[in-house]
Amino acid sequence: MFDVEPIIADHKDVIHDVVFDYYGRRMATCSSDQTVKIWDEDDQGKWSVTSSWKAHSGSIWRVSWAHPEFGQVIATCSFDRTASVWEEVMGEKVTTVTNSPSRRWVRRTTLVDSRTSVTDVEFAPKYLGLLLATASADGIIRIYEAPDIMNLSQWPVQHEIPNKLSLSCLSWNTSTYMVTQLLAAGSDESATPTGKVFLYAYSENARKCVKIETVNDITDPVTDVAFAPNAGRTFHMLAVASKDLYIVNIRGATDSTGAGKLELQTLKFSEHNCPVWRVCWNMLATMLISTGDDGCVRIWRMNYTRQWKCAAVLKAEGSGPTYEPNPTTPAALATTAAATAKYYKKGTIGNQVPWH
Repeated sequence: MFDVEPIIADHKDVIHDVVFDYYGRRMATCSSDQTVKIWDEDDQGKWSVTSSWKAHSGSIWRVSWAHPEFGQVIATCSFDRTASVWEEVMGEKVTTVTNSPSRRWVRRTTLVDSRTSVTDVEFAPKYLGLLLATASADGIIRIYEAPDIMNLSQWPVQHEIPNKLSLSCLSWNTSTYMVTQLLAAGSDESATPTGKVFLYAYSENARKCVKIETVNDITDPVTDVAFAPNAGRTFHMLAVASKDLYIVNIRGATDSTGAGKLELQTLKFSEHNCPVWRVCWNMLATMLISTGDDGCVRIWRMNYTRQWKCAAVLKAEGSGPTYEPNPTTPAALATTAAATAKYYKKGTIGNQVPWH
């Protein structure tokens, strides 16, 4: 079962992003009110704001947590054409009674290379070091690196990846299988009827990140992309939020000359019946969560036939979850029953029963 617990965020405008940290005990939110809030969960499971500050002079689109190995570090990006890196530092003690130190977030650097709105920001997987990628409406992905993790004021640009279309979102792949430093980006440009999802990887020959594939099946504006964590699969999964929900399976293959290439399989899901805004995976990539203009959060699961089905719908009003789909065919009924069946203990078979 899924429980819906509303949280009064106290933001004065639209909230654009909500991101949990590595352990899921802290949460960061950003809004068009130009502020960022940090939330902490107590032992009773209640969330409370522990830090809040004005981070930019425009709407803040995204926020990203760095791996805790690098400390308590977040990055934000904004309509004001900048991205910022923030680090939590311990201050002086608040009172002598509680003997508890205060925490505050300090801006370590401001990245001002973009000439237009910075639409997304995301830290790279830990194995790549402290890297930060930004996507901008000018169509350029910029990858920054902190050469000294003890001095987060220096973030030189390592790569600039140009694209003909404006970019709205990006996602790092956490796995090294098949391709190293695999990065996906999406575009919300609506005038050009071409593929709107692009895959990039680091080329040893060119010594830079280059575009290796375009997902031509997705031609509608894209608002979010998210790579699934790799839990031992021999392929990658990329969730895409657009006019509909898509899951792109990325497999390795070889062409007629024996050279390696990527084989793409695109799955489409239209249950939202409206534009989809955000997608994210659980840690094992067994569940996919999507949100849309219908005001609902949909939870997707893969069944025993390896098909993704909508398992539950959580409504924003806080009412209890409803379960989908509403099957009419016997096959669909059997599939749903298998996914939602509950088993109860009716008795115990003793050792006196002979083995047949």
